[in-house]
Amino acid sequence: MLSTAQTMIRLLYSQAELQWLDMTYLNSLFSLEGKTALVTGGATGIGRMMAEAMVRSGAKVMIASRKGEACKAVAEQLNAFGVSGNAEGFAGDLSSQEGLANLVEEVKSRTDKLHILANNAGATWGEEFEKFPRMAWDKIMNVNVTSIFELTRDLTPLLEAASSDDDPARVINTASVMGIVPIADGAYSYSVSKAAVIHLTKILANEFTKRRITVNAFAPGPFPSKMTAFATASEEGAANTGAMNPMGRIGRAEDIAAATLFLCGYGGSYVTGTVLPLDGGYAVSTGDAELFPDMG
Repeated sequence: MLSTAQTMIRLLYSQAELQWLDMTYLNSLFSLEGKTALVTGGATGIGRMMAEAMVRSGAKVMIASRKGEACKAVAEQLNAFGVSGNAEGFAGDLSSQEGLANLVEEVKSRTDKLHILANNAGATWGEEFEKFPRMAWDKIMNVNVTSIFELTRDLTPLLEAASSDDDPARVINTASVMGIVPIADGAYSYSVSKAAVIHLTKILANEFTKRRITVNAFAPGPFPSKMTAFATASEEGAANTGAMNPMGRIGRAEDIAAATLFLCGYGGSYVTGTVLPLDGGYAVSTGDAELFPDMG
């Protein structure tokens, strides 16, 4: 039953006008129109999901990963949507100081303001405890933690240039549910690195309030990606993996998109230092479910 206020509104406005008002309100909360973003590791998996959400919401999105051609191909796909946002892809290798410096210069050559930095690029390594190599430990910590710190540090001037008291610049770091629960499944350095990403997120969030920059993190469970292809690439694998999750499924692109627009839109301007567990309840489950089933 409609309230008196709702009845009055319906008398004053047509259905089309009401829909326009609804969309105007939603856009005021979640639109990224006119904003510029960088998504590392944006050619596949969660990074691509984030990039698509930003483009569809009106942002200019730079997509970077080691495979520049793949980034360009994804940018073309996103631009084909014909929406107000757009994408451009190029190579960016975060595994070395030289590669990171080149990426910073590439970004600076394309924009003097950065409203959103999505630190999504990452790597993993799986091995038995007794055989886990030092090389793998160093590599994963370098890509997953050190590069996030250094890229954020070097792009902070661009983030500050885009920020305001009313609408801060945003940083989103991709952590993992494996950085929350004490399970490695052989990916020791990966799990530890993601725990470090979570702590780094909170440290920077504390320090960056004065710079008018929010810093938050995603802690995803299993989503379709190259990193989880062994468990999610096939319908059977995705179903088996989902069956081990408290909510009975793996993540969807819409789960990432909605979370991205929440944290990056105007409506998320008061949120910083949070870790959003996009994991279907895995991090708080007290059952015996494993993150990934035995794929045989």
